[in-house]
Amino acid sequence: MPALNLKSDFADADDLDTQMAAIGRRARAAARQMALASAQTKDIALRAIAERIRVGGAEILRENARDVAAAKAASQSAALIDRLTLDEKRIAAIADAVEKIGALADPVGRQLAAFERPNGLLIERIAVPLGVIGVIFESRPNVTADAGALCLKAGNAAILRAGSDSHRSAMAIARAMSEGLVEAGLPADAIQIVPTRDRAAVGAMLTGLGGAIDVIVPRGGRSLVERVQAEAKVPVFAHLDGICHVYVAAAADLGMARTVLLNSKMRRTGICGAAETMLVDRACADTHLAPLVTALLDAGCAVRGDEAVRAVDPRVTSATDEDWRTEYLDAIISARVVEGLDAAIQHIEANGSHHTDAIITEDQGEATRFLAEVDSAIVTHNASTQFADGGEFGFGAEIGIATGRMHARGPVGVEQLTTFKYRVHGNGQTRP
Repeated sequence: MPALNLKSDFADADDLDTQMAAIGRRARAAARQMALASAQTKDIALRAIAERIRVGGAEILRENARDVAAAKAASQSAALIDRLTLDEKRIAAIADAVEKIGALADPVGRQLAAFERPNGLLIERIAVPLGVIGVIFESRPNVTADAGALCLKAGNAAILRAGSDSHRSAMAIARAMSEGLVEAGLPADAIQIVPTRDRAAVGAMLTGLGGAIDVIVPRGGRSLVERVQAEAKVPVFAHLDGICHVYVAAAADLGMARTVLLNSKMRRTGICGAAETMLVDRACADTHLAPLVTALLDAGCAVRGDEAVRAVDPRVTSATDEDWRTEYLDAIISARVVEGLDAAIQHIEANGSHHTDAIITEDQGEATRFLAEVDSAIVTHNASTQFADGGEFGFGAEIGIATGRMHARGPVGVEQLTTFKYRVHGNGQTRP
């Protein structure tokens, strides 16, 4: 059985500090064992976890029903309730995702580089686990399994803190994961969930729990990410906004531009990879702008545009300076006409969030420049911005999208949850 007693809440602030410190100590001890676990053992554990989630599906659904009822009673938004709600199909998908992570190649122990020095020293750069990863998330219960499984595969320990909305669901999933770990002979403490809704637990994690936590990953809205980035005493993998652009260049095929734009904006409007701004080159505006704006409007998307965009359809409303820097997460898009590639890149640099940006063009030279010069974690050519997803990259899943420049960038999968060390092999060399 798991070492952590999953009670509902800590009794008081002193108890919280004591319990959080204990969680950190147990995670650090588990991380040392996980770093030495074989690929086979980790994969057995992931298969066992997937099966425990399936077998425990009824209990998970009962706890989830309590979370959903509480969210409705609190008049939470329909979008939040949808993210929170589980059913048998979603439980099966959670278990399948865990198994897919188990089927990935082991990221630990990879030889990243090897070279020989003139003095005969042989030096290897080898992938090793990061250690203990703290994941703070909000309303999606599946993050419990995704994050825990990714950390496990990469040989790490995980400390998970679910939002108050998904607390009961996450606790039930975490119990299944701990049972799967024990079944495979791995420490139950390798995946721990903080058993309280108290927001002070987030603050405790951001301090690093006395050196126990090596990196923090926030999964949630802007307020959560802002707090984590402002207060964390350890490195953070995160993005603040997903202000993603689709630039329709002069040489864009209109049919492709329409298809890619609609998918980028309307497939799922509430995800970080959804397009929030359309830029159209003036050189193709006469032929492309009106059809693209009409397609968006007819699909139920509100368009806020500059003067040129407003001129093509009376349904377009005026865009303000703030619109160019807004992540709508809704069926709304800002749109403007730009004077060529340089102006498009300049607009993205001034207003974007370095998340995901796309160019639609048949001109390979323009595409090459866009991919090289747009400083975003993900840049696409003739492809939807909604491919900004670890599963679509073949990573099995992701623990988040990172837009920083240190270590991990873009979808954070199992390889990004490792670091490296150097192994130096000699035969008696000394330094003069």
